[in-house]
Amino acid sequence: MKDTHLIFGTGPLGRYTAESLLQMGYKVVLINRSGKMPSPPSGAELIKSDALTVDVQHDIFKEVKAIYQCSQPAYHRWKEEFPKLQDAILRIAIENKTKLIVAENLYMYGNTHGKPMTEETPYNPCSGKGQVRMEMSNTLFEAYKQGKVQVAVVRGSDFFGPWEPINGEMIFKAALQKKTVNMLGNLNQPHSFTYVKDFGKALAIAGTDDRASGKIWHVPSGKPYTQNELAALLSKELGYPVKTRATGKFILSIIGLFNKPANELVEMLYEFNEPFIINSDLMVRTFGLTDTPMEQRIKETLDWVKSQN
Repeated sequence: MKDTHLIFGTGPLGRYTAESLLQMGYKVVLINRSGKMPSPPSGAELIKSDALTVDVQHDIFKEVKAIYQCSQPAYHRWKEEFPKLQDAILRIAIENKTKLIVAENLYMYGNTHGKPMTEETPYNPCSGKGQVRMEMSNTLFEAYKQGKVQVAVVRGSDFFGPWEPINGEMIFKAALQKKTVNMLGNLNQPHSFTYVKDFGKALAIAGTDDRASGKIWHVPSGKPYTQNELAALLSKELGYPVKTRATGKFILSIIGLFNKPANELVEMLYEFNEPFIINSDLMVRTFGLTDTPMEQRIKETLDWVKSQN
């Protein structure tokens, strides 16, 4: 058995990072606050713990080669809770001299008005959550520059796939039930979508290849699709037309009166009202990782939704 890799978070990113590492032959430990997850990856160990309160010198960290930060608080609690959570995990990595690989999104870049985002794109957040992401990422690389810890950051765009509950419910389950699918903003704007399995593979590569250290990497996500194009592919797979509805600021604000996470989407609508495109050439060129074809992503996600009913 190869080195032990420890993952904070058992959502879709934690799950598929674990599966990728297991396929590489590594020992994997998953941590969450409940010590439970549905259908945990075969061969992984699942532990109940809390990054905020665990002893940083706990025995579980002694043989760990790399730590993956795939956890996050509720969407509407980012400002209050996210930096504290990640700082706790950073402290664990520093004290135990382990690599730290962090999953991030693209919020810190802000609105590039259609210009593709690369790893060199300047930070210019235009949302509260983008500001939080920028500050958290800067903290990581400051620790790296000071020689305290080896860090690699992997960033993906809005993602979907098996075990991803939000789009799984809002888009795929709704389409299977022949309900109108709620989408965001302008449905004819090109948008990069990241597949959750590809995100997990990218995180696993960043944690096992020394070339990744000290750098930012974008998950290979393929060509951008408009939401109408996604609906057309979904319709083709299902064999019947999928009806869609564009949801804008007004409707989200109304829903947000009763659903706090929905209200948090209002400031992120810029992603869907102009082209929102990720460039991932660096990771493709360096590691040979490529994206899963969109038709396959849709089929696998639909199969997972069907299996949950």
